[in-house]
Amino acid sequence: MRTSLLLILLLISATNFAQSEDEKQMKAIYDLALTEGKAYDWLNYLSNQIGGRLSGSVQAQQAVDYTKGQLDSLGLDRVWLQPVMVPKWVRGTPEFAYIETKPGLTTNVPICALGGSVATPDGGIKTNVVEVQGIEDLEKLGREKIEGKIVFYNRPMDPTQISTFSAYSGCVDQRYSGAAEAGKYGAAGVIVRSMNLRLDDYPHTGSMSYGETPVAERVPAAAISTKGAELLSATLKLNPAIKFYFKQNCKQFDDVESYNVIGEIKGTIHPNEIMVVGGHLDSWDLGDGSHDDGTGCVQSMDVLRLLKETGYRPKRTLRVVLFMNEENGLRGGNKYAEVARAKNEKHVFALESDAGGFTPRGFSFDCSDENLAQVQSWKKLFEPYLIHLFVKGYGGADIGPLKTDDLVLAGLVPDSQRYFDHHHAENDTFEHVNQRELQLGAASMASLVYLIDKYGTITSDKIKG
Repeated sequence: MRTSLLLILLLISATNFAQSEDEKQMKAIYDLALTEGKAYDWLNYLSNQIGGRLSGSVQAQQAVDYTKGQLDSLGLDRVWLQPVMVPKWVRGTPEFAYIETKPGLTTNVPICALGGSVATPDGGIKTNVVEVQGIEDLEKLGREKIEGKIVFYNRPMDPTQISTFSAYSGCVDQRYSGAAEAGKYGAAGVIVRSMNLRLDDYPHTGSMSYGETPVAERVPAAAISTKGAELLSATLKLNPAIKFYFKQNCKQFDDVESYNVIGEIKGTIHPNEIMVVGGHLDSWDLGDGSHDDGTGCVQSMDVLRLLKETGYRPKRTLRVVLFMNEENGLRGGNKYAEVARAKNEKHVFALESDAGGFTPRGFSFDCSDENLAQVQSWKKLFEPYLIHLFVKGYGGADIGPLKTDDLVLAGLVPDSQRYFDHHHAENDTFEHVNQRELQLGAASMASLVYLIDKYGTITSDKIKG
């Protein structure tokens, strides 16, 4: 342990000695990002010329072709496509739903099918509703009170959580597993309150799973907007005998081939040590996927450009990876890790941006205490840019499969208060992305990559030594 402490002190001392050089490099990165950033223009094309990029869609392939072309134009050492088989789920014609308080008296409410759901029968489903606050309520009610009815999951995100991602985690299980669990009790269908802290009329889609449920026994599942959920809940309290109708036409097809888009700059001293920065290229189909995760993709692309154009020559190989199929399968992240293991590649660092393009606050790290201490020793370098958060936490879904004991995983942490207003919804669109916030995020990511590359990471071998 004393050896480990000495190593950290030496690294901190070396960092302080070279601080003026680091300050100059970081200022060059931020200045370039804020005056000649490319991320916003790239996002404009992805969002407004291509649009939503659901895995297996024509738009997803257009995004692959476009981003590969842009990476080719940057003069990187290598750009290539990595094939990966992805699910192909299609939403079909727009969904439709209403609350029927008495025959002929109806109120329309906004819904959208959850990703991976089966369709309703051609005529839709109309039946009584049972409201629950979570999956655990199903067992209390039992089959007698659920069979033949629509289960309405209405647990909201917790507004007292300052971290909106914690609030999201606290209720997303009802979206992901709600249909599989309700089906066990004979439910006719499932309606889930949208994962959104704001009251509005936008239903939010997202992935769901039927687990091992046979196809013939799967029940349709849809999200209802938060305003719709409030109305449905209030109406049920006044009259538990009301009926709910919904119709959706989604369909699951066979898997199709798609690609991860990869570009790299070869390291000058340690080319076999790989550092990854990336986001996911696919999105849901309701909006244009700007915040989730067009911003992460274009920021990651710009990281390599910013370092290259400021004249920095990396010691290690820097690789940008635009992962396919994070939203409904994580096939891209798993494929990248699978190929990396098969080739015996040595990854030392991976950084993901998948929390929106809002003002950057800092980074979360999935790493050893020693590596966290090293990163925290750079905090003063970031403070002029109002980046203060360097905490242990989560790296990202797509880089997660790469995890080893020595690999440092990191996630960009933007301000999250508005993120779930747009997440997986029709209003996740380009006009809700601020150019300056986006550029600051790209510069912050490039600066962290620069420091990790320059000083390296602390491996378990070094700690033991």
